[in-house]
Amino acid sequence: MEIDWFLLLVIFVINLCYVTLMTIRMMLTMKGYRLAASLTSMVEITIYIVGLGLVLDRLDNVWNIAAYALGYGVGIAAGIKIEEYLALGYIMVTAIIPRVDTDIPNQLREKGHGVTSSLALGKEGDRMVLEILTPRKTERKLYQEIKELEPKAFVISYEPKYISGGFWTKRVKKRRRQIKIEQEQNA
Repeated sequence: MEIDWFLLLVIFVINLCYVTLMTIRMMLTMKGYRLAASLTSMVEITIYIVGLGLVLDRLDNVWNIAAYALGYGVGIAAGIKIEEYLALGYIMVTAIIPRVDTDIPNQLREKGHGVTSSLALGKEGDRMVLEILTPRKTERKLYQEIKELEPKAFVISYEPKYISGGFWTKRVKKRRRQIKIEQEQNA
């Protein structure tokens, strides 16, 4: 059995592109980007038909199936990496601070975050609960800022499906731009 390396490469690349787009389309759909998800699905299905056709026409060659499967696996990993890079949407971070006599909410606000704080009663006494909405692109930075301000903070995050009104919609975006300009001037 002769191996057609070019065909194997074509099958791999086609399936890599198909599955990458499928993964991104699923993420777009879950985050409510309807138009982008629809347009992505049109390209995705076209690529899928071509790739599947190449493999189905040559099912007698196990290498074609292996290239298809490898492209599928690598495509999922690539799609996830691209979605992480795009970091679409927002996350809601809840930070539970073990002490209530702290200025952490104001310090986070000065860094451009919208923070709502409240008092709570934990097993070992009073706690401060911070609710922070931030773009996913700044998620890791926020975690680091919280850890620097309070290493013992309990932090959990989730993705909100719907956001409307509040401090976030206007002021936080404006404040972030201002902070970025100040950082560039100080650098």
